Amino acid sequence: MTEVMTDMGIQKILDQFNIEPLNHGASTGGRWLHTRGEKIVSYSPVDGNEIAAVSGATEVDYEAVILKAQEAFKEWRTWPAPKRGEVVRQLAEKLREYKEPLGKLVSYEMGKSFQEGLGEVQEMIDICDFAVGLSRQLHGLTMHSERPGHRMYEQYHPLGIVGIISAFNFPVAVWNWNTALAWVCGDVCVWKPSEKAPLTAIACQQITKEVFDANGVPEGTSGLVIGGAEIGKLMAEDNRVPLVSATGSTRMGKSVGQAVGARLGKSLLELGGNNAIIITPSADLKMVVPGAVFGAVGTCGQRCTSTRRLIIHEDIYDKVKDALVNAYEQIKIGNPLDENNHVGPLIDSDAVTMYQNALKQAVEEGGNIVVEGGVLSGEGYESGCYVKPAIVEAKNEYKIVQHETFAPILYLIKYSGNVENAIKIQNGVPQGLSSAIMTNDLKESEKFLSHAGSDCGIANVNIGTSGAEIGGAFGGEKETGGGRESGSDAWKIYMRRQTNTINYSDGLPLAQGIKFDL
Repeated sequence: MTEVMTDMGIQKILDQFNIEPLNHGASTGGRWLHTRGEKIVSYSPVDGNEIAAVSGATEVDYEAVILKAQEAFKEWRTWPAPKRGEVVRQLAEKLREYKEPLGKLVSYEMGKSFQEGLGEVQEMIDICDFAVGLSRQLHGLTMHSERPGHRMYEQYHPLGIVGIISAFNFPVAVWNWNTALAWVCGDVCVWKPSEKAPLTAIACQQITKEVFDANGVPEGTSGLVIGGAEIGKLMAEDNRVPLVSATGSTRMGKSVGQAVGARLGKSLLELGGNNAIIITPSADLKMVVPGAVFGAVGTCGQRCTSTRRLIIHEDIYDKVKDALVNAYEQIKIGNPLDENNHVGPLIDSDAVTMYQNALKQAVEEGGNIVVEGGVLSGEGYESGCYVKPAIVEAKNEYKIVQHETFAPILYLIKYSGNVENAIKIQNGVPQGLSSAIMTNDLKESEKFLSHAGSDCGIANVNIGTSGAEIGGAFGGEKETGGGRESGSDAWKIYMRRQTNTINYSDGLPLAQGIKFDL
């Protein structure tokens, strides 16, 4: 796959999307704005090379995109939902056409494996397919009125502009998790992607424009504003943006949540995770090892659902540890476009520094290194972003264990006694995104899933913490933010609920039997 990338060349991939990124840092969906903000350079963590530069958006550019979005909403909301769904269906078909080049661009710009890049585009296709069906199921409720000759029901209306702030680790899928649902709900969207992955955002905008233009979708329905924290701040404080969906660190989410809350807006927050797998004495090691290893090292530990902690019963602790050490010896680290490699690079040098500091702090707090980490150098590692996945024996109360480090560091934590003790450890962190238990004991699995069990938004039995299907709502509790995206009834956050009462009688009876005679 490396040879394919070399032959094709990154410029050829960019050309497939008609990308001319310089000076194009904002789009109304119908046209690119000639932005003159601070220059944003996209470097590939794969080889350290500069891919392209983008002139970031200014406040003036942001304002132009928002005004066009407001204008588009007035028309887009009047389109029948199934017609909006048809547009999203065509977007899924176009994504199928572009799956390979977009997957490669994701892999090269962000650093995840090519297979994971393809998987991310597949997530986009899947959520579009889900949204197409949803476009015919935006249902409310009908209920009986206490007043004779009256009918009551609920219905849902589009909100308006949905602001989307996405992170570098899933540079395209999370955007589409939001847009596919928001669009069929009748909303318009303005996207601020991570400045670490601007080119994938431009590619998505170009694909969307191709479909929207062919269907006469009003310009402004899909807006893009590339910039740093100042753009996110504008969006969070903007009363014209009723919903801000933000994915990223807990620190970022708190800032966005406070700004949106101060104006009584709505926020959908998908923030940090500190995910654990409980491994009980009855667990099947043939399932434990691949689940734990992929969860810990997939995307170089840069998933919000990455496995950070293994909580292992003392009776099988050494056996599990030895199996993991053996598995880690087989991990291949290198160019993510080479399918023989399991692990690619971290996103940038700042991430490498955080990884190194976390390992240093873990040792200072009393942790024992089981599989040594380190930064790789030499041929193939010129970017300086390739690191070794590490395993550390630790205690849950260590400050560094309580903190989410976006890197391939796995903490082994021993527990004794019953599964309730393990669940207490599992829940004993500020975050609450994903969790799992490996057990063949029905009682243990049911306790884990009970009211007194895992406090996370996702709780799995005999699978890992990483990865999620489109059909279920995705999100977590506590410092993870409480938001829900993707499947189930997550669509409701993108709409406003309205209760309606119709009086078809000849009188005007009041509720609760109140009399008001004139």
